Amino acid sequence: MDGEAGGASFNFPETSRIALANAPALTIAPTGLTALTKRVLDIVGAVVLTLVFAPLIVVIVFLLRRGGESVIYAHRRVGRGGRMFACYKFRTMVPDADQVLRTLLEDNPLLQAEWVRDHKLRHDPRVTGIGRFLRRTSLDELPQLLNVLRGEMSLVGPRPVVREELLRYGKNVGTYLAARPGITGLWQVTGRNDTDYRRRVVLDTYYVRNQNLALDLYILVKTTGVVLSGNGAY
Repeated sequence: MDGEAGGASFNFPETSRIALANAPALTIAPTGLTALTKRVLDIVGAVVLTLVFAPLIVVIVFLLRRGGESVIYAHRRVGRGGRMFACYKFRTMVPDADQVLRTLLEDNPLLQAEWVRDHKLRHDPRVTGIGRFLRRTSLDELPQLLNVLRGEMSLVGPRPVVREELLRYGKNVGTYLAARPGITGLWQVTGRNDTDYRRRVVLDTYYVRNQNLALDLYILVKTTGVVLSGNGAY
């Protein structure tokens, strides 16, 4: 589960733009019938899931509004081909999360090292009470169904990252950029946040190079068990 605040500009300054500019040509993306089938399944799946979770979405919106917080958080993420898009989530953090993060990292070298290593904090004090529940159950990601319908994300794909994280992909950045980010993926069904960043890159790269309908269905089915168990979520 990714954090709401970017706060990473001091980790990987402008060099991330170089990684994006020098990314290899996108030659791995599915085409033709394969791409059409995946897109149709994304649309049908997103519509069905929206209808199924509609009552729960209403409850979550009510609870967040009652707490006086904004309901949706939109954070800029890197999409297919390097196009930036607003990735939607239910808000799980305090409103001034960016400033809180900067203060935390400036005052605590251990937390700064954790952020640089994982681009997230295991015990993040910015997360609200209801936010912890939404993250543990992955319900905070339900608004991303809208991203899927808009063609910015897929139900299954590599994890959505911020621009600064592209440096972590090194020579594999072109592979990463060849696919739409996913609501779920190999990273989520093989450890989620307990997976170190190097392995996340390996999993994302493997998925893009080997994506097919059978693999997508396997990931979707396994995601259900992972979400219900709450393992690796924080």
